[in-house]
Amino acid sequence: MSQTDAVLTTESAAELATARAENRDELVATFVETNPDYYRGQFKKIGATAKFSWTFNLMAALLGPIWYGMRSLWKWALPFTILETFGVIQIARGLFGDLGAGARERIDQIQGTLDFRYQQLQAAIDREADNVDVFRRTIDSLETAIADIQAEAVAAEANAFSIALFGFAFLAIVKLIEGVIANPALENRFSEWLSNRSLRHGLSPLRNAISIGFVLLIFSACIVHYAFPGAVGWLSAFPTDQSIRLTGIQWVEAFFNFVRDTGERVFESISYGIRVVLDALEVLFVKTPWPVIASFIILITWLSAGVSGAVASACFLAYMGLFGFWEKAMTTLALLGTAACISIVLGIPLGLFCARRPRVYAVIRPIMDFMQTMPSFVFMIPVIAFFSVGKPAAVITTMIFGGTPVVRLTVLGMRGVPESIREAAIAYGASKWYLLTKVDLPLAAPSILAGVNQTIMLSLAMVVVASLIGAKGLGEDVLEALQYSSVGQGILAGFAILFCAMILNRIVQGKRD
Repeated sequence: MSQTDAVLTTESAAELATARAENRDELVATFVETNPDYYRGQFKKIGATAKFSWTFNLMAALLGPIWYGMRSLWKWALPFTILETFGVIQIARGLFGDLGAGARERIDQIQGTLDFRYQQLQAAIDREADNVDVFRRTIDSLETAIADIQAEAVAAEANAFSIALFGFAFLAIVKLIEGVIANPALENRFSEWLSNRSLRHGLSPLRNAISIGFVLLIFSACIVHYAFPGAVGWLSAFPTDQSIRLTGIQWVEAFFNFVRDTGERVFESISYGIRVVLDALEVLFVKTPWPVIASFIILITWLSAGVSGAVASACFLAYMGLFGFWEKAMTTLALLGTAACISIVLGIPLGLFCARRPRVYAVIRPIMDFMQTMPSFVFMIPVIAFFSVGKPAAVITTMIFGGTPVVRLTVLGMRGVPESIREAAIAYGASKWYLLTKVDLPLAAPSILAGVNQTIMLSLAMVVVASLIGAKGLGEDVLEALQYSSVGQGILAGFAILFCAMILNRIVQGKRD
């Protein structure tokens, strides 16, 4: 390359670098909209080093969370709002608050008791009763308590200046942090915006109004509530009417009564079906001689998990038998088996159906979220209303709590099957049934088996809760131990439940990690 070409190449590179710099400056101006020259310099300083660059944004320090909200930096705005609110509350309490109000309320309560004791003392003196000294000692104790609380109130009021000073210092530190973090946070937002122009940038009247209104609402409500307690009653208690709650209760009860009366045949049919499966499993596990069941369980564990799993299952079964939990453990397994079998039989096909139909799964998923997040004691109420108490109701409660993982993980496993493999099978003429049984299910099997395992484990976790509505088994022993504070019985029964879970886990999971 000649010297002339080298000079031209250098000049072209310089022109390209200049063009890029000018383009970046324009992008920064478009992103920030206000004071672009300042932010160009700050962003350039921050980008020049991989370490944290110390800069200070005065406007961010002054406005605090309002500035962060206006810039769509809500992950910083919310914690800074909490911190500044804490500091502002301390300042307001120290300067304007009645720090002794709580102590005086306690004094008024004790004073009422003290007046009553004085009346009792006078009545005892008039009757020349034997317990005059008792009343006098009680009165002396109450008067001492009042004196101590009065001293506490005086000390609290004397600390008002210290509290306000602490609030000012805390707020100043928060403001300093806000000013230091502002520019790096905004530069990081700018980098994200460069790759995704749909992100909000600049300033907008709506976002400014939301940020200002939110912060001022938090500040004003907290200051009034903590610095002037009781000044605005509806800040302490939500303004409501008791009739709203009573009307809601009546509507819910009317709805459940209507559903129960209308679907009585349906609920009876469901209970009958559950009872048939449950009775069959109870005959299998409970009525069959224990050596047969023990040998069967040990053999299955050996085939699935190997010798070590079989030895562990034998030890667990021996524990249940020696401590007298055999029959209750088998009853628990029958109840658990009924709930788990029905959940699996219904859950896997439903998961397969939802895996290829996103719209259906979008409807099913919120229902499953509701089933898993609703406390078990709450959804027991409608179950009891429709199915009464007893083992069918316990099975349905267990299914509601433990039936969702098999559906979720079946969908996850089916969606995890590589499309390239499915396309190759289709290209070679695979039918839908062949594609499902020879491609999808084998590849999704680990996830599906994990869902089956989770369903069994969650169902076993409901053993104690299900005993509240008539389910027998090991949960009944744990419930009795809780009621009568029988530590030994509860621990032994708890270990029996644990061993049942471990046996089932080894059978389902086998040697797979």
